[in-house]
Amino acid sequence: MSEEPVLLRDDSGGVRTLTLNRPHRRNAIDEELWRALRDALTDAGNDRSVRALVLTGAGGAFCSGADISGGLSAAHPMYRMRALSEVTLLLHELPVPTVARVSGVAVGAGWNLALGCDLVVATPEARFSQIFARRGLSLDCGGSWLLPRLVGLQQAKRLALLAETIDAEEARSLNLVTWVVRAEEIDDFVARLGSRLVAGAPVALAQNKALLNEGADRTLRDALANEARAQAVNFATADVPEAYSAFKEKRTPVFTGRWAVASSRPSQRPEGSTCGKQ
Repeated sequence: MSEEPVLLRDDSGGVRTLTLNRPHRRNAIDEELWRALRDALTDAGNDRSVRALVLTGAGGAFCSGADISGGLSAAHPMYRMRALSEVTLLLHELPVPTVARVSGVAVGAGWNLALGCDLVVATPEARFSQIFARRGLSLDCGGSWLLPRLVGLQQAKRLALLAETIDAEEARSLNLVTWVVRAEEIDDFVARLGSRLVAGAPVALAQNKALLNEGADRTLRDALANEARAQAVNFATADVPEAYSAFKEKRTPVFTGRWAVASSRPSQRPEGSTCGKQ
């Protein structure tokens, strides 16, 4: 175990920032860091004070992928892949908006972790690669699912088969980066973005994220049914009447995600009831 935590956590104004902290390995992820990510994402999903999550890396790099410096592990690949799959699913299904803040390299599993976030902010110096083929490996961390949906099948094959390194501007042109922001401005940009996400209606944002994630694999009939279900959930919160009131009063709404369905239990026994009588 390292003396310094391999994953740092910071909470500020409803935004939780997780920082991969192995800068000596450009934040390559070893077994310890996979476990730490799994536990941290589980905790974030269960913590209602977390309204948005930022994933980033320490020391000028995002993540150089899985750490292969120790050679092949003696563990069966099925068990190694289970850890990757757990983290990928937890990030994908996290019920709050997620932002990848990328500087330096984001390659292999590291890039796919960034793509697994809802939004990606990168500096112009960031570099990206689906490096797997150069290591005799195939895509993991959801890359085979994410890439075709983001860039189309042909460009996905190009990235996977050639394992090219591309810069932030090309990544943005391929819809793999949401914003490119200068290094000296990225922290303020991500902080403002986090504040905007925190100000949103948490239940509605969670529903929107789930609908969009699921929509790629659904028919229109399925999507309409899911949208109806999601709106029913939204209307059961205090955020909808708050939004209507704020619009009428020309003020900024304050969203809480609070459940607002009145209890249907009677305050007293109805007249003529025989409940409890023999």
